[in-house]
Amino acid sequence: MVYDAIKKLVQYGVETGLCREEDQIYTTNRILEALHMDEYEEPKQDYTQINLEETLKELLDYACEKGITQDSIGYRDLFDTKLMDCLMPRPSEVSDQFWKIYKEQGARAATDYFYKLSQDSDYIRRYRVCKDQKWIAKTSYGDLDITINLSKPEKDPKAIAAAKLAKQSGYPKCLLCMDNEGYAGRLNHPARNNHRIIRITVNDSPWGFQYSPYVYYNEHCIVFNGQHTPMKIERAAFVKLFDFVKLFPHYFLGSNADLPIVGGSILSHDHFQGGHYTFAMAKAEMEQKFVMPGFEDVEAGIVYWPMSVLRLRGKDSDRLIDLGEKVLLAWREYTDEAAFVYAKTDGEPHNTITPIARKNGEFYELDLVLRNNITTEEFPLGVYHPHQELHHIKKENIGLIEVMGLAVLPSRLKDELALLGEYLVEGKDVRSNEALEKHGDWVDEFLPGYDKITRENVEGILQDEVGKVFAKVLEDAGVYKCTPKGREAFARFLECVGFHKA
Repeated sequence: MVYDAIKKLVQYGVETGLCREEDQIYTTNRILEALHMDEYEEPKQDYTQINLEETLKELLDYACEKGITQDSIGYRDLFDTKLMDCLMPRPSEVSDQFWKIYKEQGARAATDYFYKLSQDSDYIRRYRVCKDQKWIAKTSYGDLDITINLSKPEKDPKAIAAAKLAKQSGYPKCLLCMDNEGYAGRLNHPARNNHRIIRITVNDSPWGFQYSPYVYYNEHCIVFNGQHTPMKIERAAFVKLFDFVKLFPHYFLGSNADLPIVGGSILSHDHFQGGHYTFAMAKAEMEQKFVMPGFEDVEAGIVYWPMSVLRLRGKDSDRLIDLGEKVLLAWREYTDEAAFVYAKTDGEPHNTITPIARKNGEFYELDLVLRNNITTEEFPLGVYHPHQELHHIKKENIGLIEVMGLAVLPSRLKDELALLGEYLVEGKDVRSNEALEKHGDWVDEFLPGYDKITRENVEGILQDEVGKVFAKVLEDAGVYKCTPKGREAFARFLECVGFHKA
């Protein structure tokens, strides 16, 4: 009965703290309005431990049955977000509560409150995120995180067709604009009725702090400029990173690079990603230390990592910013033909940096990952990009998250790896199946290393081998390789900046 589902949803709001006891009648009436209902009889039964996914399904089924919305994933997502908004406090109330907790209990307690709210509100859809496949791959570089992303819903054909016909809008300008807060959405833009943003000051300007709805790792947050302005890696970017880390010292914060191929998916809006998580790259040690004259108070060194990382560490973040800028400006203009590093070709710039900032004990750290987006006939998608033989697993750009050691792999791999496992156990020819053919060379490469493949061990074997592929992906993306020749070339650049070996 729809009345039961309405009561459950309201009760869920009270139990989670989204709304208060005295808001129950008001909230019920808002839900009735959304469902085009003008009367209600409250069920006598009380409910506890309410399953949000099931409750929303009941209400969505009712809405589809009555023709209030259409029965497809796209339309259902728009409508259930509208329903959740009926439970939500206003943005100002969320902000007031956040900063009250911050002042009284500290940064950690404030982010705990906001993260829980973002989950309870269904902005982060827990029941979808938990479908992601995740495992750890052990490599010489440390434990890499592997995830097959299943939390983004597949668009159904109806929604795709409708989206093509939908009126194109310039509002909000992009997915990261402040204008998304409370926006009802449309088929070609996600609903954000239940979305809340914490206003913060970064580099003396207004910025927003929110969580990613797809949480690839713990408390995966996005920090973005209040103005729709393009990303740029410059001194100000380092200042912004540390401004945030000082506000939330338990969080790291990093930026995608600002050039195509090596940059993120949204270069049009200045933003960073962070969270309460320690990646393998952060755990990696410096293998060769360097000193910069005039910056003896800053520890610097090449990190043992497949990508080219210079770590700066010190107690004064301003000193890291000053030295970071020096490295960045030098790298922008640096060419070393022997190492196939070109600052520009035909006037197009290639060198930039993926920066990551964190607080580690009493020290601040700034990791500078050297990036280069040059292409050739042999590597049209980028020389320092996953090479063609790895595209069957990972073809997409290597952005900030991958740089730090977390592979976000396409959802197609769930079914492909399951089917591949069956073929390997049964000894079938992988190339005989159109969906698996692209994995043939890979299978030929690793299969001789195993005496026997069984139903019991095949999943573990495939997970290990995918982990090895991801390590190779990162090696491909590294400008300087973890070889004596690569380290010599890295040292040449650092010496050009003014560093000398410690």
